[in-house]
Amino acid sequence: MLRGKTIIVTGSNSGIGKATAAELLRRQGRVIMACRDRERAEKAAQEIQQEAGPDKGELVIKLLDLASLKSVRIFCEEIIKEESKIDILINNAGIYQCPYTKSEDGFEMQFAVNHLGHFLLTNLLLDLLKRSAPSRIIVVSSKLYKYGEINFDDLNSEQSYDKAFAYARSKLANLLFTLELSHRLEDTGVTVNALTPGIVRTNLGRHVHIPLLMKPLFNLASQAFFKSPEEGAQTSIYLACSPDVDGVQGKCFANCHEEQMLAKATDEEVAKKLWDISEVMVGITT
Repeated sequence: MLRGKTIIVTGSNSGIGKATAAELLRRQGRVIMACRDRERAEKAAQEIQQEAGPDKGELVIKLLDLASLKSVRIFCEEIIKEESKIDILINNAGIYQCPYTKSEDGFEMQFAVNHLGHFLLTNLLLDLLKRSAPSRIIVVSSKLYKYGEINFDDLNSEQSYDKAFAYARSKLANLLFTLELSHRLEDTGVTVNALTPGIVRTNLGRHVHIPLLMKPLFNLASQAFFKSPEEGAQTSIYLACSPDVDGVQGKCFANCHEEQMLAKATDEEVAKKLWDISEVMVGITT
């Protein structure tokens, strides 16, 4: 149970984030839904309250647009001012294979939302997380990281853009961020771990074009072979709640078990360089 615990879940108005928020609320946690669209968040909050049942925790909606560094800063200022502690931060929100667009800060959208927005969010909340220790940070990545590469000469995809590659790169960045952050959190009482949820039936794939004639077949296949959002959320919930991961640092999990990573996700030198460049991109110094 999570009575007395305060948890932030980004992107909790749909999919895995919504299922995660519902279960943590059911376990009597104080869940802060960090969402971009208030109307959609309020609709989701009503459904989450119903799913969580009568003896539940507290649900709070906060606006957070990870494509806007200004929005991230405003969100963090409000959290630091209003919350005495943050026990668990779940960096769940993501955008998948969108057409080439830039965030308001001029960054390629998938890299901006999936990596840079969460990078800034986590850094701005670190002092509060440290004061709340023992506390946990959970980063939702993807097995598709395997197809990504960190090209420091074109992080913004201005020389070329492949939407699938850009997504894979942002998910690899999540893992490298987790790796470097784990070193920086040693002896603080704050842990950070990542997870890959598998293939889940969510609206994450809304930018993927499926021919009209194939849609019925695809829908049948997804029902048969894809995880439900509730199944996809299990590893996020495990990392948030389980005593088995007390003190575990810098690992990646799948299906509630530690996952072996490819060398590209455990490259200390690339992780450190990506961290340093990300600091410059989001405008922070440490």
